[in-house]
Amino acid sequence: MAFASLQWIVRLLVVLIIFQGVCVMFYYTTNTHSSRDAMTETLQQLRCAKLRQKFSIIKPAKSINFKSFTQELSDFMSCPYKSNQTERELNRIRLQFCCNATGTFILTKRNTADNQSIPYETSTTKTYKMTAELHSMLPEDIPWSGRRLGRCAVVGSGGILKNSSCGREIDSADFIIRFNLAAVNDSDVGMKTDLITVNPSQIRYKNLEKNPDPLLEKVSVYGNASLIMPAFAYTFCTSVSIKTLKVLQPIRPQQPVVFFSPSYLRTLDRFWKGRGLREVRLSTGFMLISTALELCEHVHVYGFWPFGSDLQERPVPYHYYDQLKPHRYMHKMPEEFVRLLQLHSQGALTLHLQPCSSPGADLENHL
Repeated sequence: MAFASLQWIVRLLVVLIIFQGVCVMFYYTTNTHSSRDAMTETLQQLRCAKLRQKFSIIKPAKSINFKSFTQELSDFMSCPYKSNQTERELNRIRLQFCCNATGTFILTKRNTADNQSIPYETSTTKTYKMTAELHSMLPEDIPWSGRRLGRCAVVGSGGILKNSSCGREIDSADFIIRFNLAAVNDSDVGMKTDLITVNPSQIRYKNLEKNPDPLLEKVSVYGNASLIMPAFAYTFCTSVSIKTLKVLQPIRPQQPVVFFSPSYLRTLDRFWKGRGLREVRLSTGFMLISTALELCEHVHVYGFWPFGSDLQERPVPYHYYDQLKPHRYMHKMPEEFVRLLQLHSQGALTLHLQPCSSPGADLENHL
């Protein structure tokens, strides 16, 4: 009897020892997993911080090793975005102090006088004398003056937008800027537009005054969006820009034709040249991103990618809607892109370089 009791006690002790061992094993296994997860997360945060620091420092685009650059950039774009209100406000103040888009972005009755000499943006000698007729057709004031625009989407024409599924995300912005009468669609780039640029070279319609229908059909796609033209960039831009205004204003008064202020663009050019960006002329896209940085609360940039392949090294066209090649002599798109990447890494704007996820999800992560 005593022997049986002893056996039972021994068995109980063995069970207790085994149970304790299992518990200890589970404890250390669980904590090892937690430690590994914590270490992995810490290493990822350090990696992201290192990449953020790296891309916040401008290096000449021509010095970029594209393969390593795209790999690091792909890693960086997978990091959580860090918006920085201080950086946004600093950029806004700098741009407002130098250029004042709020008051001088476009020519208006308020900032332009009848008979005033308008300097051409790209000439130090040529001017245009403002006529009473043209002055009467200018808007009273800048339509967006006196209020801060909310979330702005600046939609470039880069081929990286093709098959991006970013349309609904772009359309959810408060104010949407597009360029050069670019095609719109539901899936990749969205349909809504508030401001779109028109290059005078795109107005190639014969007998425009007598037959405005082709132009009307082209611009009506953009609803009531303002059409902005560089009427005083070069002398050859002036007559066709004024003709476009005269034709469209009586027929589509709800869709204003406005002109860039050449003085504003000159000061913007000096602002960026003073920060090392050397090119014959800023691209219109870079100009309007700069304008958005001053006027908008949050700036989201899509379709600005100047390279021939994407982050996964797949070929992409220069434009998402045609097969045209870039103009190699006018703009320095890679150099502009490096500065956009710097602004993104500083949290001053959000640069979108990957396909969009579910509608609105990406924006929620980037605000």
